[in-house]
Amino acid sequence: MNGSFQNDSKKGRGINGHFQTEISKDEVNQLDIKAYTGKITVVEDSAAVNDCIKQIRKSSIIGFDTESRPSFKKNQNFGVSLIQIATENEVFLFRINLTGFQQSIIKLFENPSILKVGVSIHDDIARLKQLKNFNAKGFIELQQLTDEYGIHCNSLKKLTAIVLGFRVSKAQQLSNWEATKLSDAQARYASTDAWVGLEIYNKLLTVEANGTV
Repeated sequence: MNGSFQNDSKKGRGINGHFQTEISKDEVNQLDIKAYTGKITVVEDSAAVNDCIKQIRKSSIIGFDTESRPSFKKNQNFGVSLIQIATENEVFLFRINLTGFQQSIIKLFENPSILKVGVSIHDDIARLKQLKNFNAKGFIELQQLTDEYGIHCNSLKKLTAIVLGFRVSKAQQLSNWEATKLSDAQARYASTDAWVGLEIYNKLLTVEANGTV
């Protein structure tokens, strides 16, 4: 997939000069905050996982992210609590601390025909493999992809600002992802992270195909 993208970083902007190469914290903070406002399905029942995956498999490109319970002690780490998958019409939040890391999800992650896009995917996959080993296929790292557009920022927050022109809140990042019930704010935050990954990828494809924003 990467072969279809050109490197135009010498111009100091992305393809056709559309994107900034970098953005400061102050510039990001001046942007309006936006969040995902569509349908969110929180999957807590193991019996519901397969049906949700069947719906997701109808998509050829999905946004992907994970969340783990934060640790505030040295040498203490928690496994993945939540897997977020965004389609064009819905975001699914799989609470795998409750449902388990089921085989249907693993098969999705091993399917090269369905592209999974996100930021820092290598770290997410490594943490998931601590639960069950699998052969990850079809994953696209946005940090690598945007570098080919001359964008030299690694965080999802900055990539969102540069490519989509708005700011995402990180207020819930260190909340308890293994809480008995996810709050509405947690669900919205987690959905937004997966959704903006998909939106960034789609915007980059539009620029590549049409030469316009």
